[in-house]
Amino acid sequence: MNKMKTLITFLLVSFFALNTNAQVTKPVIKKSVAQKTGIKTTVVKKIINPVTNTKKPLTLPGLRVKVTTDSGVMIVRLYDKTPLHRDNFIKLASAHFFDSLLFHRIINGFMIQGGDPKSKNAQPNDMLGNGDIGYTIPAEFDTALFHKKGALAAARTNNPEKASSGCQFYIVQGKKITDDELNMIEMQKGIKYSLKKRNLYKSIGGTPFLDMDYTVFGEVESGLNIIDKIASAQKSMYDRPLSNIHMYIEVIK
Repeated sequence: MNKMKTLITFLLVSFFALNTNAQVTKPVIKKSVAQKTGIKTTVVKKIINPVTNTKKPLTLPGLRVKVTTDSGVMIVRLYDKTPLHRDNFIKLASAHFFDSLLFHRIINGFMIQGGDPKSKNAQPNDMLGNGDIGYTIPAEFDTALFHKKGALAAARTNNPEKASSGCQFYIVQGKKITDDELNMIEMQKGIKYSLKKRNLYKSIGGTPFLDMDYTVFGEVESGLNIIDKIASAQKSMYDRPLSNIHMYIEVIK
């Protein structure tokens, strides 16, 4: 059984148990001396072009990748706070490592997982999840980065350093979390959730029981609905989709 699968599944089972404003200058018509003498002449002041005060959309820092799947497209922003994971993901994407790999493991209400190199040419009955790239990445934990819906995180084996797989990753779907559930996780993990984090977990959902145990290194900026589509696909008893769901990942220049 896949160690990365077993560890995440153990944690999963444990958790479920517990205006635009426009300023327009109107034409100004001034009376001339000629008008005063009865001659109908007007001097029209030049019309100033309308000025529209539009705010440019806020662009958050970080490199972005485009994840094209058989179910649709996601745009993912990689965090600068996790440079080792960011740079490794960019390196692999630039080398087309992920192209044609599968989302080989899906659990509705939890996450979608991919990045196993053995999935590229896998047969329908092949068990996947043990493939790797031959190296790990040191954990890069940051309390500001958490497992909200759309979070991109690194899979890993059950190693004491919590080092990440060099290639396998998952994207969080999760479920909406209550305050009571967050309170329990705070006590168990010794962490504290801010009001902002709590509101996100309660409104869009996530998997907070994985916080500070797996490195979160990015988030889906557009295409959250694609996660739901993939997670809800029909699957085998080994959580592999019955119909292959391929991925193609490219760096957005």
